[in-house]
Amino acid sequence: MTTAQTPQLDVQPSPLALLLLGRGADPRSERGVECPGDLPEPSDPDLVARARAAKEKLGSKVFVLGHHYQRDEVIQFADVTGDSFKLARDAAARPDAEYIVFCGVHFMAESADILTTDDQKVVLPDLAAGCSMADMATAEQVAECWDVLTEAGVAEQVVPVSYMNSSADIKAFTGKHGGTICTSSNAERALEWAFQQGEKVLFLPDQHLGRNTAVRDMGMSLEDCVLYNPHKPNGGLTAEQLRDAKMILWRGHCSVHGRFSLESVEDVRERVPGVNVLVHPECRHEVVAAADYVGSTEYIIKTLEAAPAGSKWAIGTELNLVRRLANRFAPEGKEIVFLDKTVCFCSTMNRIDLPHLVWALESLAEGNLVNRIEVDRETEAFAKLALERMLALP
Repeated sequence: MTTAQTPQLDVQPSPLALLLLGRGADPRSERGVECPGDLPEPSDPDLVARARAAKEKLGSKVFVLGHHYQRDEVIQFADVTGDSFKLARDAAARPDAEYIVFCGVHFMAESADILTTDDQKVVLPDLAAGCSMADMATAEQVAECWDVLTEAGVAEQVVPVSYMNSSADIKAFTGKHGGTICTSSNAERALEWAFQQGEKVLFLPDQHLGRNTAVRDMGMSLEDCVLYNPHKPNGGLTAEQLRDAKMILWRGHCSVHGRFSLESVEDVRERVPGVNVLVHPECRHEVVAAADYVGSTEYIIKTLEAAPAGSKWAIGTELNLVRRLANRFAPEGKEIVFLDKTVCFCSTMNRIDLPHLVWALESLAEGNLVNRIEVDRETEAFAKLALERMLALP
């Protein structure tokens, strides 16, 4: 039950979530990187003061971006908050800032580097902050998929549409093959554009956003969609299946949103009578179909802002954001609970903590450029082309 002072969400973090939040996680990630400097101790009582002092010393030279899923200890130092694309555009709108410190994950920092000037340096406080979804589609796998489509005789009919949550390499592939990027807010518009250019869409890398947009928003059937599995020969599909399909969905998903289930929805409706279920379109199709409202992170926030006092909400998105929203709207009498009782935080987002942020800011304040994210020129050119097509969408 939510109280006006300290909302308590009915959720138990998994052991992995507790490990990560307690700084018990291995400082190395699947990317095999370590912090190239000495991190402050997380128990240092002066961390907040140190972060504030370093940021003040840098002044207008630094612009700190904070994704909605970041920890509260980090988000307090963000100059702007938002989803990945909003933050990348915010960075591009600040050409006077020499350093862009992106408190998010790797693909987001890449997008910021693509959209900012050559004189600006994008810094990721922890290079281990990747994205499991983005890592589910590599450049080699997607190139092989295109060969499969070519052999099936359908490649010329296919327009790639890649979710913002993808690597710069995948964005570049999309741009090179005449496709566009989309966000969870404009996926329908992107698909409408793509079907004006060709007969089929290859949607990368999140199968759920692609399926939900095609079926829920555009009236296609589940039979219009096939799932390409990069770990199976020919993606696990026949040439006939590829020829019959309208949507070729990549077998990728968000490790957080993919955990919500239909049982989660049914359970919260029993526990909280009159609850409104509001979920992100990265959730599974059956969860989206059972929800009352579906939309991007920004949509979720705006829906709760407009909600009447006394209304009850179960939110299916990342736990840091849900807790922040529960605290924010409790004084207005809005009861906000997490959709599932047990779920892991976004482990890679949680790698950006206060010690990493302090280390990055203090290094920059001392004139040492650390953890720069830089996309090579050719990749940047094609990725930017795909992003520009998205910006040109009506």
